[in-house]
Amino acid sequence: MDDFTPSDLKTILHSKRANLYYLQYCRVLVNGGRVEYVTEAGKESLYWNIPIANTTVILLGTGTSITQAAVRELAKAGVLIGFCGGGGTPLFAANEVQADVEWLTSQSEYRPTEYLQQWCQFWFDDQQRLEAAIRFQDHRLQNLREIWSKFSNNRELDFAVSANQLEGVIQSFERRLADANSTQDVLTTEAIMTKALYKLVCNAADYGDFTRAKQGGGTDLANRYLDHGNYLAYGLAATACWVLGLPHGLAVLHGKTRRGGLVFDVADLIKDAVVLPTAFVSAMAGHDETEFRQQLIRHFQKFEVLDRMIDAIKSVAEQTSQDATGKETAGKTKA
Repeated sequence: MDDFTPSDLKTILHSKRANLYYLQYCRVLVNGGRVEYVTEAGKESLYWNIPIANTTVILLGTGTSITQAAVRELAKAGVLIGFCGGGGTPLFAANEVQADVEWLTSQSEYRPTEYLQQWCQFWFDDQQRLEAAIRFQDHRLQNLREIWSKFSNNRELDFAVSANQLEGVIQSFERRLADANSTQDVLTTEAIMTKALYKLVCNAADYGDFTRAKQGGGTDLANRYLDHGNYLAYGLAATACWVLGLPHGLAVLHGKTRRGGLVFDVADLIKDAVVLPTAFVSAMAGHDETEFRQQLIRHFQKFEVLDRMIDAIKSVAEQTSQDATGKETAGKTKA
């Protein structure tokens, strides 16, 4: 069999790759030309293969180490590597942003520039950046409508959300978005909607009273699983931005408070739609962290979350840059 080249390893599109790995208490290395992780079982070492050509993200948690050779092979395959704390929660490997996951992207001079060029056509204009932020929220609401409906109709999940109440929350958010004059207006409106969604999901999952705790401050399962799931969503969002060649600092909504704000903007596309219901359903079912993580990753795959992120970024980039170009052309014509 002929050897694979680095370009061969990238033939599976990132949006079509199936795997997101969270590893802890193991070593990641190259063994016989394959990237594997090694666990200890008594006096034996167990080797497990990582299909790098079909992997999007690897999160390295507590008690892990990785060799230079493994990083090189992962970079060739375009796999994003993240260092985090136990259970996917970023307890260490922090950057300037408070307790954030530290991401390592493979160095490449051949990332696409098309979407970065479109992004730069509008990003330096406050009003056009606001329009992009609102377009992101529109995609977010589309995902919320579609995915919560499927959750509710799934007989295997105990999630009987009221379609009328959900639609009422969404329509209220849409009306507020139409009147938004600044990113702060959008953030305020977003906070109001999120509280309403917490109430809906608590009723749907029969969870009882719930108060969202700050990161790491929650003692109940739902808070812990929300933190855990959100960071998995951040990993996919970082992958989507990297695949399209967009720097994480070019945020449209969270940029004033987060250095990597674009990751948070993109993750918001699916956090409410997928992470929120999964966290509460798993908490009510008494799942442990491993079971919750597996359930969430299955939902990420089922609802093609990475595809949704990439398609939304492309759509926002194209529409907003076209609007920016049209306004610029109209201004020159008047002049």
